[in-house]
Amino acid sequence: MPRFVIAVLLATLLAACAANSQHRPTLAAGVSSPSVQTPVFDDDDDGGGIAGGLYDIAMYIPNRILDVLDIVRARVRLGPGFGIGVRATDVADVFLGSYASIYVGLPGPRGRRTPRLPFGLESKSGLEASLADATVEGGIGPDYGATEFGLDLQILLIGVAVGIDPLELVDLPLGFLGIDIQDDDL
Repeated sequence: MPRFVIAVLLATLLAACAANSQHRPTLAAGVSSPSVQTPVFDDDDDGGGIAGGLYDIAMYIPNRILDVLDIVRARVRLGPGFGIGVRATDVADVFLGSYASIYVGLPGPRGRRTPRLPFGLESKSGLEASLADATVEGGIGPDYGATEFGLDLQILLIGVAVGIDPLELVDLPLGFLGIDIQDDDL
């Protein structure tokens, strides 16, 4: 592709991103001093006409890729601790143990618009049984999906976390039709 065409496409994409008011802060009403201005995000905005439409088109493929990655959690952890957890949605999960680790792998459901990194720090300590949660988490996660099924295991220095989220299996095909039931598209 000629460099000129690439430059025009990139400029169009950047202009669409800049013009998309859904992802741009606006000032709170009634605030007069620049030193106390508070950013407010309007999630009900449709994205701003043509520029918003171009943004949606440009983000279509990245959003579908992220939807695929949201389905599965498959992480390896390295760090001290012992813990075991079984999860069958938020209301049917059990965890007992304590660990502090670094992880690498698929992070699982985002539950937000911004992507999660495939590596980071994570810690979890305590006891959890269904809705009774006496755990303390730190770092970046694990941030399970509400409908996720999975298993966590940490033995001495090595751990794994695997899971699948059935609701993300529904979000993916609907995303191809332009429907985002998880509200996690960029």
